Amino acid sequence: MITTLMLYRDKQEQAASVPPRSAIAIGTTVWGLEKRNYASGVLTSGTVQRILTSKPFHPRGIKVMLQDGTVVRVQTLEAPTVTTKEQTETTSPTSFDEDFDLR
Repeated sequence: MITTLMLYRDKQEQAASVPPRSAIAIGTTVWGLEKRNYASGVLTSGTVQRILTSKPFHPRGIKVMLQDGTVVRVQTLEAPTVTTKEQTETTSPTSFDEDFDLR
């Protein structure tokens, strides 16, 4: 259950940080999520060939086609920071329990 809360908080932060359509142009290098990687969060990078989402904003990211034909939802325009498994395990469960009373 604690993992679910942490994932929920991460998804909320993600929705607030995806770039709008106006920031994405053909030829821009982007990092995005392929549909098959939604659960794992593995990002794919590439150069935008075509913008598929017509709306100015989408909470999960603007959908684009990369030059190699891969379709992704854009998560960032800058190279993402790499988080290793060891870095994610350094957060102790006790600090999380102090923030949230699960009773």
